[in-house]
Amino acid sequence: MLLLIKLGTMPECSLVHKSWGQLTTLELYSLLKLRTDVFFVEQRIDEEELDNRDQEATTEHLWIADSTGPAAYLRVLVDARASHLDARHTFGRVVVRADRRGEGLAQLLVTRVIQQHGHESMLLHSQEYIAPLYAKFGFESFGESYIEASIPHISMYRAGR
Repeated sequence: MLLLIKLGTMPECSLVHKSWGQLTTLELYSLLKLRTDVFFVEQRIDEEELDNRDQEATTEHLWIADSTGPAAYLRVLVDARASHLDARHTFGRVVVRADRRGEGLAQLLVTRVIQQHGHESMLLHSQEYIAPLYAKFGFESFGESYIEASIPHISMYRAGR
């Protein structure tokens, strides 16, 4: 699915939503490069990035592309069993390219996920500093904060509506 969007004075972008089988080789490479640039180069995370979840038939890949490639990305995972209360959907790997941060691109992606899956409960594991963004969408933290990949995280839950 391709959706053209215009965000204020920002250049025209497209919001793309695909499953693994729909990704082209160039799209996959570009998305993995963005994730690598942010998680490994910028944040210096040294844990496994390719966890085989990307290629599951139920995994959804959403990103915003501009003229230079993917500017923001996230993925939605579906688990057969609820991992917390009744949540079967989780999203994560949320990244925004350095030159596009502060423009609301992550919010746009989260909004899209809520539009499509907001009737179902959802779970996410957020880096602590970004948790207030998810709270705006009705996610509430639960449990203690924890360290994942040397970065403080918090688990968050949103009941279906």
